[in-house]
Amino acid sequence: MNKHTTSIRVRYEETDRMGVAYYGNYFVWFEVARTEFFRALNLLYTELEKEGYRLMVIAASCAYKSPTTYDDLIEIETAITSVKNTSLSFSYKIHLGNTLVATGETSHVFTDAKGKPVRIPSRAKACLNASG
Repeated sequence: MNKHTTSIRVRYEETDRMGVAYYGNYFVWFEVARTEFFRALNLLYTELEKEGYRLMVIAASCAYKSPTTYDDLIEIETAITSVKNTSLSFSYKIHLGNTLVATGETSHVFTDAKGKPVRIPSRAKACLNASG
C-alpha cells in the first residue's frame, strides 16, 4: 500500500465566520487520515501506546490551494515519504472532487512514554516499509 485515502465531511463547527473551513482543521484532518492509514496497515496507535511508544509530531506544514465549506466531502490522500531509524514523514493531498484543496507534510519521531526518541519498533517498521 503506497497511499491511503480517507473521506471526511466538513462539519459546520469547522468553518469560520466567512463560511470556509478554518485553516487549523487541516492538521486535524491530517491526523485522522494518518490514523486511518496506520489502521489499514494493521498498526493501531492504541497498541503502540500500550507497548510504551508514542509518535510525536516534530514538523508540520500545509499549503492551502482552494477553500472548503460546510458539508463538503473531502478526500485526503496520505503517503509515507520516508522511514528512518527513529522517524518517519507523511505527505497529504486534500481533494474536493477534482479540485486540489491543500497539500501538506508531517514528520514524526517515535519516543518512549517519557518523550525520549527510540528506534521504530521492528513490527511497525516492517509494515511501514512494506507500504512504500
